[in-house]
Amino acid sequence: MVSKLSSDEVLSFLIIVSVILISARVLGELFRRFKQPAVIGEILAGIILGPSLLGTLSPHLFESIFTSQKGVPYKAFDGLANIGIILLMFIAGFEVDLKMIRKQGKKAASISLMGLIFPFALGFGTIWFFYDKVFSAPAGVSLTIPAMFFGTALSITALSVIAKILLDLDILRSKIGNLVLTAAMIDDFMGWILFSIIMQLMKPGEESAAWSVSMVLIYTVFILTIGRWLVDKILLVADKFLSAGGLITVSVCLCLLSAVYTEYLGVRGIFGAFLMGVAIGDSKFFPERLQNILHQFVINIIAPLFFASIGLRVNFVANFNLEIVAIILFIACFAKLIGAGVGARMSGLSRNESYAVAFGMNSRGSQEIVLGTLALQAKIIDEPIFVGLVIMTMVTILIAGPLMRHYLNKHEVALKIAGAEPSVAIVKQPEQTIPIS
Repeated sequence: MVSKLSSDEVLSFLIIVSVILISARVLGELFRRFKQPAVIGEILAGIILGPSLLGTLSPHLFESIFTSQKGVPYKAFDGLANIGIILLMFIAGFEVDLKMIRKQGKKAASISLMGLIFPFALGFGTIWFFYDKVFSAPAGVSLTIPAMFFGTALSITALSVIAKILLDLDILRSKIGNLVLTAAMIDDFMGWILFSIIMQLMKPGEESAAWSVSMVLIYTVFILTIGRWLVDKILLVADKFLSAGGLITVSVCLCLLSAVYTEYLGVRGIFGAFLMGVAIGDSKFFPERLQNILHQFVINIIAPLFFASIGLRVNFVANFNLEIVAIILFIACFAKLIGAGVGARMSGLSRNESYAVAFGMNSRGSQEIVLGTLALQAKIIDEPIFVGLVIMTMVTILIAGPLMRHYLNKHEVALKIAGAEPSVAIVKQPEQTIPIS
């Protein structure tokens, strides 16, 4: 017999959702007003409501809200938050413009690959050689797995964050803006493939892991080729017979089915959702108008629940380790700035333009936090490392915009002195959906 929540459990569930959503949205809008991504405020809301602050100052109130009714209402909330992150990665896939990647190919690949390889190598090497001296290794985890995770987490640029920064700087449709956005798309995509491989390597049995990794890579190739064509045909039929709401329903169902498949393979469902987002975002039968409707609902209603829940999972005060935070922040910034900066110079950009690109590519965001959360749940990392990753994410977001503006201004001044035309003049490009978290 299927069980259901009692009346008291439903009440507790509604209280949890209301308290978290209101707090996350208020702080999210506050940070947005100061031209910072709302995701920082949403995470901060969870830290305030979680064991770090409320749980310390008023344990009884914290327990009455979040752990009453034997924790059943919070488990229901956690399920809702997981749906939120699946849909968030689905709409993140919309932003991967395959046509732009092909068009900007060589230059963007230079920035992206150098910005991936150097941080990955440095992150991997740090864990491989210094893990036992600095970090606390979770029991039963091979050193290769946290080393690969750490390298991956430090390598990825947050596509949603860099798009918002470029929009704030009014250079989204400039030469530099397009180049950075395309490089971030490649980063995003490669990062999720790397993480899916890491999740498979955690499974016992080399044959099982090798089979699962192979299936994931085959599914990725399928979605980007034949799968895109099939999705386009499905949406074509849906467009003829269904309303706009029906078309959104079909797209979300395809997202969930893709998530089910990758979850079945042992990779988290968010990877499948991301791949389906890439395929659907590339279809002309799911127009930008509908993408915006789904985007606004997910960004403002569902996703904040997930990001706020991060603060409820870990005590940030008790697990704050200054040495770990400093090491993670230094390696993340140093490696990404060097890698992306060298890649930008190799692609023909000036020194100041390269610095601006490097600080843009250095911005992390929801992807790192999602990866960190999954790694924490899978016991690849422990709580102090997770706290360090979240703090590193917040710091890199906060410094990206001002430093990009600083170096672009220096570049413009240098051009004026040389009597050349400004290089970041806005050029007309097709409109895109810009994530605002």
